[in-house]
Amino acid sequence: MYYTSGTFVQIDQTYSSMPVPFSELFGAQKPLIAMIHVPALPGTPAYEGNWQKVLQKVREEADLLRSAGVDALMLENMHDTPYLNRTVGPEIVSGMTAAAIAVRGVAPDLPCGIQVLAGANQAALAVALAADCQFIRAEGFVFGHLADEGWMNSDAGALLRYRKSINAEHISVYTDIKKKHSSHTISSDVDLGETAKAAHFFKSNGLIVTGTATGSQAEISDLRAVKEACPDLPVLVGSGITADNASEYKEVADGVIVGSFLKESGHWMNELSTVRVQQLVSRWNNS
Repeated sequence: MYYTSGTFVQIDQTYSSMPVPFSELFGAQKPLIAMIHVPALPGTPAYEGNWQKVLQKVREEADLLRSAGVDALMLENMHDTPYLNRTVGPEIVSGMTAAAIAVRGVAPDLPCGIQVLAGANQAALAVALAADCQFIRAEGFVFGHLADEGWMNSDAGALLRYRKSINAEHISVYTDIKKKHSSHTISSDVDLGETAKAAHFFKSNGLIVTGTATGSQAEISDLRAVKEACPDLPVLVGSGITADNASEYKEVADGVIVGSFLKESGHWMNELSTVRVQQLVSRWNNS
C-alpha cells in the first residue's frame, strides 16, 4: 500500500520468481515507451529546492502521456548532471521512488520502468521494487567501457544477484548494448552481435540499441544485427525516434523508448510538447 494524492493505493505484493514476459507485459503490440525526465533531485547541482514542484511535474507529464495514448512510461533522473558512476546516494533512491509512486498513482494501468544514471542499476531495481514498477533499463550490463563518468565495469553478475536477494525477480532488466555517451575502443574486436549474445547468456530480459548520444538515431543495420544474434529476446530502440522515422523502426524493433522528440524543439531539457506527443503516438499507432 502506498499514499498518493490524498488516498491510499493497495499493491498486490505476491510476485512471480520470473520476470513478466515482454509480450505479456506490453500485450501483442510493439510498445511506445515514453521517458519522463525527472527534474533535478535533492543534492544535485541543478536542484531548485522545491520538492513538491518535482512531484507535480512528473504527475503532469504522466497524465499528458497517458491521455495521449503511449503504451508505457519510464522515469530517468536525466537532470541530475553531472552523474555519479554506478553509485548514487539515498536521496536519489528515495527521490526516484517518490517520483515513481506519483506517476503510478496517475497512470496505474500503464507498465512503468526505471533508469537511474549513470549505470546505477541496483538503485533502479530498488526503486522499481518499492514503487511496483515492472522493468528497469540497465547500462553497462556486459563488457567494461569508458563512459562520461569514467570507467564502468560490467555489472550483470552483481545486478542479478542483487535482484535475487531483494525478491525482485519479477522485474525485467532491459539492457543497453554498447551504450551511448561512451567509448568502446577496448572492446572494438567484439561486434554488436557478440555483445548481444553475451547479454543474452548473462540473462538479460531484453536488449536496447541506441545511437551514440541522447537523441541520436540508432542504425537500422545495428538493430538487424542484434535481432539476428538474439532472436529470442525483445530488441528495443533507445534513442533517436521521431515521428518521421517511427514507421521505419517499427518494422524492425520490438518497441521503442522515446524522450527527446517529445519535448519542445526535440531537446530533452525542454518542456513536454503536447503536439509532438500526439504526433508520435498517431504515427506509431498507424504505421
